[in-house]
Amino acid sequence: MPKTDVLTLDGSHGEGGGQILRTALSLSTVITRALRLLNIRANRPNPGLLPQHLSAVRAAAAISGATVSGDRLGSTEIQFAPNHAPKSGSYVLDVAKTAQRGSAGSVTLILQTLVLPLAMADADSTVVVRGGTHVEWSPPFDDFANSYLPALRRMGFRIEAELRSWGWYPLGGGEVVCTIAGRLSRHDHRGAWPQPANNIERGALRRIGGRAVAANLPVHIPQRMADRARAALGDLDVPIEIQSESVTAACPGAGIFLLADYQYLTVGFCAYGRPGRPAEVVADQAVAALREHHLSTAAVEFHLADQLLLPLSVAAGPSEFTVARPTAHLMTNAWTIGQFGVADISIEQGAPCRVRIEPRTLPSIRTQ
Repeated sequence: MPKTDVLTLDGSHGEGGGQILRTALSLSTVITRALRLLNIRANRPNPGLLPQHLSAVRAAAAISGATVSGDRLGSTEIQFAPNHAPKSGSYVLDVAKTAQRGSAGSVTLILQTLVLPLAMADADSTVVVRGGTHVEWSPPFDDFANSYLPALRRMGFRIEAELRSWGWYPLGGGEVVCTIAGRLSRHDHRGAWPQPANNIERGALRRIGGRAVAANLPVHIPQRMADRARAALGDLDVPIEIQSESVTAACPGAGIFLLADYQYLTVGFCAYGRPGRPAEVVADQAVAALREHHLSTAAVEFHLADQLLLPLSVAAGPSEFTVARPTAHLMTNAWTIGQFGVADISIEQGAPCRVRIEPRTLPSIRTQ
């Protein structure tokens, strides 16, 4: 049964974006605690629920039988009361239908709202999400599949994702299929679950991979991005395998998605093309991000850092990782998780910064 007390959160806290909403929805469904969220995305130029945020609200409601009010486009306040623990099943989410027009609302951000609750469900789930798969200000599918999910698998999660079609800004039209093993269907029990993580050291850089991609554009564009990145990273003296790809999509788009494969962790870096921006400039932007991380000696890339806080907050023991610097997203997500009382998170300033997550005892989550 859901808890009777309602947790009220101010969505304008910290960076005041959509992350507070997504983390709050995930934890609300995991511990079946009613939520009231005010001032949603108050610090953004277009406050309130956009199609991707509304899709996340409705998806979280679907898996938890939640009673919801305020779930409409532009709303700056919602009340969300789960009626049962997360329920496994097959779910289809289409951001364009929510928007009632073409939309590149982020597929990966919606999935990050759902994967933790569905991993806590009793059986396996399949989630199909349609929208933007490679759009700015959100993790591209490449980072989600090749950096975020591998980090979760090391904790004992069994989650796979497949890119069925590409979706770029502004029309979207992409599709990702994600399969999530429920806690009772796992066959690799190794004691308490989810397992904590220790990512203080990253180990040696072993290789750099990735791909440069262009949709509905001349083939020389991805080739130039790939060639530029390979040349710019050659001094790191590791194998470099950056492919160029030309794909079709609902609208044109271009980007480069790099993966730095360290001994203990793989992290991703990306940059997107825009009209008038040369392919070489796009490649340089992604290379600069990779080099900044490499010089920092941190284990976790700073975008990945705030994404890992949520799963680590329900692990079976304390976790630690290093990150180059504490971003506003990291600080805001730590605050949001703290409001639910599921974990104590300390962020120690330094070069690199050290983050420690100490989950509190939550028997309802630990049940196997």
